[in-house]
Amino acid sequence: MLQHQKIHSLDDFFAELKDRQPKGVYFYRINGYNDEINEFLKKYYDLSRRTGVILEGKIPNPDEKNLAYYNEIMGPKFTLSLDFVSVSLKKWLPRMDDFQRQMVASSIYDSLNNLHKSGKTESMIKNSYIKFMCWLYYKFERVVSQLGANSIPKILYEGNISSYELMLISILSNAGCDVVLIQHDGEQNYLKLDPQSALSEVLQLKDMKPFPPGYNLKTMREYLKKAVVTERLYGSAPSLLPCTNAWISGKVFDDIRTSVLARGDDERFFYNCFCRINGVEDKNFYATELFQLQQEIKNSKRQLVIVSGEIPKPTPDEIANVSRKNYTQLEQLVQELSSNIKYTANADLYRIMHKAFVDVVLEEAQRTGSNLNKLANRAIYLICWLKRYMPSLFGNWKKPEIACFFYMGGCQNENEAVFLRFLAKLPVDVLILCPNLNKKCCLDDKLLYEVNNPESLNINEYPDMNIQTKIGTVAFHAEQELNSILYQDTGMYRAKQHSKANVVNLQTMYEEIKILWDQELKYRPNFATADDVVTMPVIFAKVSGVKDGDVKNYWHSVRELIVDDTIVISKAPYIAPGSPNPMKAYAADFYKNGKLLKSVMKAHPRFPYKILREEMQDFILEKLEIMIEQRLIRGIGENGTEYTVIATVLNLPKDILRLIQNFDFTKKNPKLIYVNANETVISLEDSILVAFLNLVGFDIVFFVPTGYQNVEQHFNNINLMEEHQLGEYLYDLQVPELKRLPLKLSWREKLFGRGK
Repeated sequence: MLQHQKIHSLDDFFAELKDRQPKGVYFYRINGYNDEINEFLKKYYDLSRRTGVILEGKIPNPDEKNLAYYNEIMGPKFTLSLDFVSVSLKKWLPRMDDFQRQMVASSIYDSLNNLHKSGKTESMIKNSYIKFMCWLYYKFERVVSQLGANSIPKILYEGNISSYELMLISILSNAGCDVVLIQHDGEQNYLKLDPQSALSEVLQLKDMKPFPPGYNLKTMREYLKKAVVTERLYGSAPSLLPCTNAWISGKVFDDIRTSVLARGDDERFFYNCFCRINGVEDKNFYATELFQLQQEIKNSKRQLVIVSGEIPKPTPDEIANVSRKNYTQLEQLVQELSSNIKYTANADLYRIMHKAFVDVVLEEAQRTGSNLNKLANRAIYLICWLKRYMPSLFGNWKKPEIACFFYMGGCQNENEAVFLRFLAKLPVDVLILCPNLNKKCCLDDKLLYEVNNPESLNINEYPDMNIQTKIGTVAFHAEQELNSILYQDTGMYRAKQHSKANVVNLQTMYEEIKILWDQELKYRPNFATADDVVTMPVIFAKVSGVKDGDVKNYWHSVRELIVDDTIVISKAPYIAPGSPNPMKAYAADFYKNGKLLKSVMKAHPRFPYKILREEMQDFILEKLEIMIEQRLIRGIGENGTEYTVIATVLNLPKDILRLIQNFDFTKKNPKLIYVNANETVISLEDSILVAFLNLVGFDIVFFVPTGYQNVEQHFNNINLMEEHQLGEYLYDLQVPELKRLPLKLSWREKLFGRGK
């Protein structure tokens, strides 16, 4: 049993058992009043109401029905022994665990034994025992089921306590309860029962006065009524609270990378970030940093959601799925809309979500005033977005996991700002990226940690590994000297060291193509490696027109780009529509229910790429999957074009396949030059081939002297390529044999012997 201890201050009552030194419980009686006691009693009353028992006046004696039920369940037998009491409690109060039952049984037995020693008859002792058992069942069952926990259950008694009431409450106190007696009439009655104050302590503070007339628990309830209504909106309190930003170093990317176990060890909290970074510290490395951050988060198996530009507004279907009414009271609005939040996988997380929703809506009510319609619309947006992103952020969530939500571009309206404030109250690292200083984020929150960098960068999308992204070079953004944008060697790499790679399409000036074309990838802007994944900056461009109408120099400029490992297509189409393709017969077997069956493909006897390195087989199939999922070609998911995509990628020309097989992701990448000098639109198969080779890491340039849109007709996103307007449009040009054209060598090239 726990020993009674003396408090140092009234706040000791609210300390958990593990934080009490020495460990024990408190049993105090209060005979007077001051402001400190008033605040204490409000808090203690509220805690007792939620986790304990409040007694106003006498505890009713067991009535006939109570006694009849006891006799029906327990029978007439009684023995004054610890074993008997323990066995009886197990049957009478089955919710108690062994530890709780041992504590209560020992305390009851000691009290009954004291009665025996004082000369009470067996009949009197038995009646006392039955009274205690009935009181425990009907009044204190909730208390005894919490004994032994760190959060000690509370009992608050107001009035002149009787001898048997004091005995039972002492039993509960010895078993592990805190007790406070409010005695409006002073000590006289109590001291008749406990002359030596052996069972409890009297509270003595400075400036204590008699209780004011009419001061009692009933008036306190009226005072706390509003708080009770608010609490009803919240429901059960979560066991975890957010510790937002208090633990961070201020180096935001490093803070987000920090393992959730290394952030803090107080089990009452989850440790998350809520940060905004305005501008960029270094234009050259910004995209690389974002790629590395994304890759490391994913490799650590944390949930990650990335949104760029704007959070898409809720669809009509999403809004229709929110249960709602017309509201005339704020409490009604909060209570009914919050019922739309459903998360059955984890009760703690559900309570965190529910509390965060109520917090945010009540905060917004203060900001927006009495406009309930406006508040309801904002709350509906909040619920729609939560439902949309919940599976990606909280799939199979377990404590202490922290998901990540990255928003590139900043909040454009208050609905988005409210949603991010809401997410920051959940186990989520919320990172807002505003690289363009000309676009302001409207979010304002006292918890938000903000970093302001000096440089501005116009990048609209987070460079996600599965999305075609354009990253501007320094020359493109700042119009500085081309040489200032080129990366230096950042390390040595073994041959074929990396088996995985993703691309970003460089957004360049036309003059940069020639400069970047024959460089190793590791020297290009935005090249990066994270773990075993390489980020490859590649060129994907269309050149329209002929500079100054000079056809001779035009063909020589094309010839200059023909380097090692370059495929040249000089006439459209390269793959004619309807040309024989043995893989068409199997494409339907490889794609079912919206999923590419990669394992089925690799196991198929006609799979054509079994001769390739295993990692290269996986690489090709991964890019095929991305191509279909991102619907890079028109008709995918609509008219069966995905089957043509599969068949085309599985029937690559031998010379292209060999280039892919030999491709080292850190060195020079293969090239494709496609000249379309007539009015022919390239075939669907050519478009599939080009889009796929872009994902693989080829540098690709279309030369279209006519300026016609004859190469992008089958692309879902016509802006997938960067288009350069070179000059005058010319028609009906005859394409020479480009590889036979002599190169114009500069004096440096002549000196060092460059030639083809």
